[in-house]
Amino acid sequence: MYLCTMKQKVDIKGLGDLERAAAEFLEKIGDNTLVAFFAPMGSGKTTFTTAICKVLGVTDPVGSPTFAIVNEYMRADGDPMYHFDFYRINKLAEAVEIGLYDYLDSGCLCIMEWPENIEELLPEETLKVYFTINADQSRTLTWEA
Repeated sequence: MYLCTMKQKVDIKGLGDLERAAAEFLEKIGDNTLVAFFAPMGSGKTTFTTAICKVLGVTDPVGSPTFAIVNEYMRADGDPMYHFDFYRINKLAEAVEIGLYDYLDSGCLCIMEWPENIEELLPEETLKVYFTINADQSRTLTWEA
């Protein structure tokens, strides 16, 4: 069986463009629920996640789960979504101990920051999204679909 992959992208022109870009991103990823954001510090992972939450109707405050590792938000449709920050993970066992596989197997949207710290634990179907900071400070998100 031959699988054809296509490179996908979403451009974010600036802060005022975040919600439009988040809506486009959600449309393009379709049913993918495991989303890993690979990006350098300060590239806008949490800011973009906040925009995704807004598009999905999350009314809870959204912030980086750096110390909690995972935040749960309730979407407007009543489904939970999970926002992970693996920046402070030093051992893979720490991610497993928080119940990582329960979250990933839930079928709910899971957005992961700093997934490189637990990459070997990620299921094969995880969508790996790469942030590029352009010369004009805009951002481009790319992934294979």
